Amino acid sequence: MRDFPSCFGENGVQVADSSSSSNTSKTAQNLVTCVYQCQIRGRSCLITITWSKSLMGQGLSVGIEDSSNQCLCKVDIKPWLFSKRRGCKSLEAYSCKIDVYWDLSSAKFGTCPEPLEKFYVGVVIDRQMVLLLGDLRKEAFKKTNAIPLPSHAVFVAKREHVFGKKVFATKALFCDNGQTHDLVIECDTITVSEPRLVIRIDSKTVMQVKRLRWKFRGNHTISVDGVAVEVLWDVHNWLFGSSLGNAIFMFRTCVSADKLWSFSQRFPETKLQQSLGFSLVLHAWKND
Repeated sequence: MRDFPSCFGENGVQVADSSSSSNTSKTAQNLVTCVYQCQIRGRSCLITITWSKSLMGQGLSVGIEDSSNQCLCKVDIKPWLFSKRRGCKSLEAYSCKIDVYWDLSSAKFGTCPEPLEKFYVGVVIDRQMVLLLGDLRKEAFKKTNAIPLPSHAVFVAKREHVFGKKVFATKALFCDNGQTHDLVIECDTITVSEPRLVIRIDSKTVMQVKRLRWKFRGNHTISVDGVAVEVLWDVHNWLFGSSLGNAIFMFRTCVSADKLWSFSQRFPETKLQQSLGFSLVLHAWKND
């Protein structure tokens, strides 16, 4: 078995994280980071959308990086207590104008920092809509006067922090434009003598790990919608670490050769190690 931490940078976009230390407060981890791959004047770039939630309110950050993970530009929208819920920010990269639009004035949220509906976030480059999130699409195009691109940004990675005592639940999307699934991770490390790990997708058990104290790190491949998904887990902190420790799970799709060829034709200058599928990283924190 490969060393688990080293897998985060292989066959997908590496989602950098400097907050996985067990000394980090759980209250600072209420955020969701989504990474999209796009083209800016023929160059492969990554657009990172980070949703956050704290006592100060909701926050949003939009950053654009080149293929070497160097930041080209970034917009930080402060918690709503101090800033408007709609607006626009103009930036510049690769000698072209980049406009970031957002309207969260009517956005509806659940327990997650990421809004559920009634919002949009758009990234417009040279008056072309490169990335559009949310369900208010008509409002977004009317506000921006942007032209829709035939090849949109591709959703390649997501990092999320989830909380629970024994059950950790989220919505999971394993590929760009794919079906959204209910993902549940169950693990009782307190009240049982022999902990086990159970993963369910849409209420169906897809994986079980028994004798977890001996198998606290590992990997296993499951099938979702006919697509191979490699699951990697590290629950060492749950079993042997401090009470502030979090477990880490990665769900990584294994893309077929046909899809790789299609992607390479679409983005010929894109490095393949950044387009071999989709990666979902979950940091699971146990509530006291």
